[in-house]
Amino acid sequence: MRWKPTGRKSDLIDRRGGGGGRGGGGLPIRAGGGLGVVGVIVFVALQLLGGGQGFEIPAGLAGGAGAGGEPIPAAQDPDRDLRDFSLYVFSDVQDAWEKTFADQDRDYERAKLVLYTGQTGTACGTGTAATGPFYCPADQQVYLDLSFYRDMETQLRAGGDFAWAYVIGHEVGHHVQQLTGISEEVSRASRANPDDANELSVRQELQADCYAGVWARSVFDQLEAGDVEEAMAASQAVGDDRLQKQAGRRVNPDAFTHGSSAQRLEWFQKGQREADPSACDTFSGDL
Repeated sequence: MRWKPTGRKSDLIDRRGGGGGRGGGGLPIRAGGGLGVVGVIVFVALQLLGGGQGFEIPAGLAGGAGAGGEPIPAAQDPDRDLRDFSLYVFSDVQDAWEKTFADQDRDYERAKLVLYTGQTGTACGTGTAATGPFYCPADQQVYLDLSFYRDMETQLRAGGDFAWAYVIGHEVGHHVQQLTGISEEVSRASRANPDDANELSVRQELQADCYAGVWARSVFDQLEAGDVEEAMAASQAVGDDRLQKQAGRRVNPDAFTHGSSAQRLEWFQKGQREADPSACDTFSGDL
């Protein structure tokens, strides 16, 4: 993916200088504005409920969340290019949604991208590196620990810069759901009918995949050979069926919260093909 470090600084909160966590996901970055053969899909992150309603903290990591500190000086930042790329994608996705909302005479309230190391406090509880990228609707922020970029590449073997861009596009999709009231509707329906909670979560996640596909189509002229394939492979890599198999468990559709690999790929492709958010109605009819 062709890109330049032009993300909006006002979109970013960099807490990585706060200490108290593991650091440096230092990855090989190709000079001249490309990320080269690096990337990751954060499958644990995408196991969060819908719009990031909450998550469990792994034993031993709860509490003591680092709230910040001074940003790492650029000259000392081992992840400078990854940081800049993440912000570029985050801002570009939001620019696209801002235009979509404006076309409908609606205001778009921009989310913030929070970079942290190890663990951090959020309005949804303590976020940890083990959770992966997630969106917290209570503070309207997307949280990323950049060390996951390398960790998940080795665990899932789902690499590529556009695969990472897909993850960010998916998380911003949850912010859109929050602004449009979809997240609240899902939460309300899940509380009223707990037996439907998993299916509602799947439908919400697939819509976020579709939204990521809509954005992917909007940057078509910036893509390089293999970029879309990276994103498609990524969407399949985080299917519930595949993750259950990797965990050594029997595939149980009733336990799905994000959808199968085939479903995730299908809805990402639909968003890319249709280039229209209205085509992402995952709540009507069969999936």
